[in-house]
Amino acid sequence: MKTMLQSKRKMVTAAFLCLCFFVSAQRFQEDSLKVDGHMRHFVSYFPSTLKAGAPTVFVLHGYGGGIWRDNPMIQIADKEGFAVCIPQGLPDPMGKPSWNVGYPFQKGWEVDDVKSLCRIAAFLQKRYGLSRENTFLTGMSNGGEMCYLMAYSNQKTFKAVAPVAGLTMQWMYNELEADRPIPVFEIHGTEDRTSEWLGDLGNKGGWGAYLPVPLAIGYWVAKNRCATEKVERVESLNPDTGRYIVKHCFTDSPWGADVWLYEVVGGGHTWHIEDLNTGAEIWNFFRKYME
Repeated sequence: MKTMLQSKRKMVTAAFLCLCFFVSAQRFQEDSLKVDGHMRHFVSYFPSTLKAGAPTVFVLHGYGGGIWRDNPMIQIADKEGFAVCIPQGLPDPMGKPSWNVGYPFQKGWEVDDVKSLCRIAAFLQKRYGLSRENTFLTGMSNGGEMCYLMAYSNQKTFKAVAPVAGLTMQWMYNELEADRPIPVFEIHGTEDRTSEWLGDLGNKGGWGAYLPVPLAIGYWVAKNRCATEKVERVESLNPDTGRYIVKHCFTDSPWGADVWLYEVVGGGHTWHIEDLNTGAEIWNFFRKYME
């Protein structure tokens, strides 16, 4: 019996070492997983510095987008040693790859992206030995809306979210209620003409009614019971543009669940990598919640 147990331990150890070698050697790894009859495709990035139990950051594309292998989190992953998962959204009723966040033209589209992303996270944790406690979510535009939906959905997979140019749809605000605090970090341009800083409650843009950014963030400030706001102005990485960033950091939550809002004054509908080191800022927020 002792010999058999020792043999099994050796086999498990050998398998784990092979897995570690596979992860470090592959760098980018393509995988697929069927969820509710839909095949979900995703690419993972494993830096050579990756260790067992490493955290994972999911990066979601915008409406009509795809898997972006050169996203702002990749270079940071090399330095900090976390995995990056880049999922592909499914074609919606308009034929555009997207995340189902309840746009009017997505009505009747029975795709549960909250469930799908949580299932992908569980797959990665099991297959590649990644942390079950330290999984985070960021995304831009439609991917940012998905971050908010995830925060509202009372799931336990993603520990913090960082939407960029993301919106809180009015239906989320009216119909959903988060049952627990979750750290939220939004980066948004005041001159964004796709995801308007002042919202679009009249649905003039066709995306559906959505909240002004300060009100959307205010929900999480209240939910997390943040008691203190620190405001700091910093210059853009390209100051000649006239853009600058106003950092609103809401802290002193009883649960330690900060809410940050980076107001990119003059900024448009982008990841804002011309004005700040977006990847590093997002990781600095996420790393506060590492276990």
